[in-house]
Amino acid sequence: MRDIVRRREIEEAAAAGEKALYCLESARERLQGAKNWGIFDMLGGGLFTDWVKHSKMSDATGYMEEAKRQLLVFQRELRDVQVPLDLRMDISSFLTFADFFFDGLVSDYLVQRKINDAREQVDDAIMRVQVILEELRDLLNE
Repeated sequence: MRDIVRRREIEEAAAAGEKALYCLESARERLQGAKNWGIFDMLGGGLFTDWVKHSKMSDATGYMEEAKRQLLVFQRELRDVQVPLDLRMDISSFLTFADFFFDGLVSDYLVQRKINDAREQVDDAIMRVQVILEELRDLLNE
């Protein structure tokens, strides 16, 4: 009976991890799009380029917020199987404001740097979740 309960806890944790991973991968895709548009923006894009870039950033932020919620669920589920998880992600809304209203190379560079920082955090989170999911799969296969 105890093995059945443990297996169910591991399966629940894995399911929560998969949901978080989906959100993180979706955020990574949107951040890559924002990064690409940001490069174009620094090379002389205009208002349309800003709009597309910030639309991608907004989409990425939505996925990152959902990923945070899913990671909290994952973290709770992992407590049942004794696996720690601590991840933090953020995109500053001030840089979006600065990019639109102080459009120039400096603010474009700061937004691009923030996109890159967020992408690195998401990549790190994806790697951590994948490692933990692999550990959970190993536990299920024992």
